[in-house]
Amino acid sequence: MTLTETVQARESPRTGWGSSTGPEPGTIIEDHALLGDLYTAALVARDGSIDFLCLPDFDSDACFASLLGTPDNGRWKIAPKATVREVRHRYRGKTLIVETEFVTDEGAVRLVDFMPIRKQGPHLVRWVEGLRGTVTMRSDLRPRFANGYTHPLVSRRDGATAAVAGPDALYLRGGVGEAVPPFELEFTVQAGQRIPFVLSWARPYDDIPTPIDPEVALRETQSFWEGWASRLRLPSEYEDVVVRSLLTLKACSFRPTGALVAAPTFGLPETPGGERNWDYRFCWVRDAALTLNAFMRAGLTDEADAFGDWLENAIGGAPNELQIMYGIRGERRLTEVTLDWLQGYEGARPVRIGNGAYSQFQLDILGEFAAVLHNHMRLKGKLTERGKTALKTLAIQASEVWMQPDHGIWEMRGPKHAFTASKVSAWIAIDRWVRTIEEYGLEEDKAPWVELRQTLFDEVCSKGFDARRNTFTQYYGSKHVDASLLVIPLAGFLPPDDPRVVGTVKAIEEELMPEGLVLRYLTEGVDGLSGDEGAFLACSFWLASTYQLQGRHEDARRLFEKLLGLCNDVGLLAEEYIPGAGRQLGNFPQAFSHLALVSCAYLITEGGKHPLHS
Repeated sequence: MTLTETVQARESPRTGWGSSTGPEPGTIIEDHALLGDLYTAALVARDGSIDFLCLPDFDSDACFASLLGTPDNGRWKIAPKATVREVRHRYRGKTLIVETEFVTDEGAVRLVDFMPIRKQGPHLVRWVEGLRGTVTMRSDLRPRFANGYTHPLVSRRDGATAAVAGPDALYLRGGVGEAVPPFELEFTVQAGQRIPFVLSWARPYDDIPTPIDPEVALRETQSFWEGWASRLRLPSEYEDVVVRSLLTLKACSFRPTGALVAAPTFGLPETPGGERNWDYRFCWVRDAALTLNAFMRAGLTDEADAFGDWLENAIGGAPNELQIMYGIRGERRLTEVTLDWLQGYEGARPVRIGNGAYSQFQLDILGEFAAVLHNHMRLKGKLTERGKTALKTLAIQASEVWMQPDHGIWEMRGPKHAFTASKVSAWIAIDRWVRTIEEYGLEEDKAPWVELRQTLFDEVCSKGFDARRNTFTQYYGSKHVDASLLVIPLAGFLPPDDPRVVGTVKAIEEELMPEGLVLRYLTEGVDGLSGDEGAFLACSFWLASTYQLQGRHEDARRLFEKLLGLCNDVGLLAEEYIPGAGRQLGNFPQAFSHLALVSCAYLITEGGKHPLHS
């Protein structure tokens, strides 16, 4: 059975995007919109259910985890009691305020969801507005702490309904009239009536959070996001999708440190019903180059500068101890465990938190970090002493370990290989140090670095290239290609029109694009895991960018616009997509996908060098 057939066999019929008719849509990945307060994020589905939320921060335990199990693993659903005939789901302008309109035989209501930008503790505000008729609504709030495991003790405390277990407490206020709202509530809303609910989190041993005014919170939240969006320097085309992607990236940033989570979720599968279920609530250095460049392209110098500072802090004084990922505060130990009580999204198990890949050796990280630091220095307009030291030490580290095999850019859990893209990344580390010496007139002997850069170049072009097929290969001696080979033109290792690059693109088209979108690699026998993946969206954007650099402008736009068509009804993308089945896969929304979208949009509309490692 193919990947598409597997998904089609598992999924129930659905009604499409935007405005829909028929039964209520289910809570599949692409049915969700993102809420956030720059510390954590929630997913709210088209059926009015908040299915995922970690509190108080991105990397905290989830109190709603029904997306990875059942409603009894935690959710908060507000929806009409009667059959829903039509659903409209959208963001309010350039904000993270989500509006969901339900139409029933009784009338119509609007559900407004948002998280106020955090001042002290986190809050989640849900607002029911009557639009037409009188509609009977149900609110079903089921907190489950410890990632869907712990049932809390429910009581009434100081004008709120409290749910307390272990180190967590949730407090519900609002509802109808003066009474303290219960966690299960049935009520009616008439045209023109507005009924707010506010859910607040705190430690059980701290004071109960001070009540907030939902009206004031709504105005302030809308003003914050609209003000932030007004700063953006946008491309001449594709403005709406770029704005939504940049808003999503901002929502994935951890305000205290500037770190960016790869996604605000864990455990959503890369293979239907399979075992590729990882925790992405950490900051990958790999994402950093695209993050900085996307922010810089959009004129977001404050965000880019904060993220660059976080990266410099994360490296510390020992680049030889550099990791591929860190916690959002710079933590180094990200121990991986499984949550056996969660049945997994559509049965995909095990559900994991933490990420064991943090301890892997990946040669590519040296080049990625060097590219990020080099771009950060350009952003600052000066070379700091700390930046200079880091770049030189990264080059030294690359010079000492570039011969070693590694797990590759995709964090393979199978055997190590001499991955071609990893060797190119080692070349990047050396190249960026050479550029730094030249650009800033440093009193450094660059001759041995230039010689080493050439040695690396010659080896990659010899051992990583299949002359018979005219293509670079996934690793030395491999018979297959890998989408990571697109780093060769995007990093400036070879010109985009070099015959070897043209041949590699052709091989990727033939081997990794079975349905017009790019797979990362052929998984069988390579990564030590079972099952196939969907198309990897970031790699598809990379190919569109490469087309643009090669002068294949129509191909670039055609692929780019095809990818835009895969966004859900509110403009969000997961990590992967299953062609033919119309389904998104993987953690959601995926920063890497949106970063690649933004960079590709600017490249296509403005031309010039690709910003990935420019």
